[in-house]
Amino acid sequence: MQVPDHASSPPAERLHTLQHTINPNIYCINPRRNTLPEMPPISDQTLEVLKEIPTQTLIDALWVKNWPQSYIEGARPLQLGQKMAGRAVTLRFVPHRPDLAADKPKGDQSAEYVAIELCGPGEVLVVDAMGWTYSSIGGDIKFFRLMQRDVGGLVTDGSVRDSVALKEYGFPVFSASTTAKQGPAEFWPWQVNDAIQCGGVLVRPGDAVVGDDDGVVVVPRSEVDEVIQIAHQREEVEEMVKAQLEVEKCSPGKYYPFNNNTWELYEKKTGRKRPG
Repeated sequence: MQVPDHASSPPAERLHTLQHTINPNIYCINPRRNTLPEMPPISDQTLEVLKEIPTQTLIDALWVKNWPQSYIEGARPLQLGQKMAGRAVTLRFVPHRPDLAADKPKGDQSAEYVAIELCGPGEVLVVDAMGWTYSSIGGDIKFFRLMQRDVGGLVTDGSVRDSVALKEYGFPVFSASTTAKQGPAEFWPWQVNDAIQCGGVLVRPGDAVVGDDDGVVVVPRSEVDEVIQIAHQREEVEEMVKAQLEVEKCSPGKYYPFNNNTWELYEKKTGRKRPG
């Protein structure tokens, strides 16, 4: 099967194309248990805004909203200095078992290749490897196609191999480890674009996946706009606190973690009321 190359087309169009070119009984390429109201995909402009917000600030903003754990444990940058923000395309691996072979599609209908074809410049491929790091989820050959499609990034709680080549490909890669070992004897790619876990975090297709030198954070699609607003405010307050500490030469504990002193300072400096 030859899958059309639509790397530059919108995610919904790529999904529609694949729905009509693969066996619909094999993959969950549309979430089957969608409990969220229909909402538009996160825009490329919003992704650019997210890319400029440090992951630690996004974590804090989600904490303010009492959101569960959103930091992907173990996902470290393959090389420092790269920022990443994209809409999640998800891929789930399962443990290998001999009887699985009869049901596993071959060639370019295998799940990892289907997932890759859903990716473009605004997408990040997020791979649930169950935290297994001894074997790899892929290397230079498979992920050469990600480079061709100019993807936003690759994230896994497992390992990748051929790390030298992957660095040369240029797109951000975040993994728990690197390894020399291939993966088929241990686990197989199985399901595309359903809700998965990655590093202990729930990831749903279309969520925002943001990465920098400190790791990877998942921002639920439904919360993106409010999280950005809270994050920008917290960055503003933190800069005020640092400036005030420079003036007073006092312990950070006077203003941090944020407390009544912090918000009195905020109101004085900005003329705005503290957030509710």
